[in-house]
Amino acid sequence: MSNDANEANTANEASTATVTTEPTQTTKRPESSGPRDTIYIGKKPLMAYVTSTLIQLANIPSVTIKARGMSIGRAVDVSQIISRKTENAGYTVGSIKLGSESLESQDGRTRNVSTIEIEVKRKN
Repeated sequence: MSNDANEANTANEASTATVTTEPTQTTKRPESSGPRDTIYIGKKPLMAYVTSTLIQLANIPSVTIKARGMSIGRAVDVSQIISRKTENAGYTVGSIKLGSESLESQDGRTRNVSTIEIEVKRKN
């Protein structure tokens, strides 16, 4: 058998290999029919959250920005950009709630993580 025939045979065997996987359990999220009034802050770029919040504020009068841990600073930045840079649009910062959550870390210990909720609303 030639070298080219060996390579073709090997490629054919690789393409016909059967891969078995275990079935995955899917969780169905409840679908909300109303507008989304909460923006969760994570690791995306800052302006992605600003844009998302402004889009929601165009449809509903109040949006809550939520963050925890290291993302709290980014949540404050989002609310300040909306209230200061869009003064003409009439958005203001409403109530601010601070708290903490107990989470289990990877090493099994319980940790307290700070949380923040910032309400941004349209002026009347």
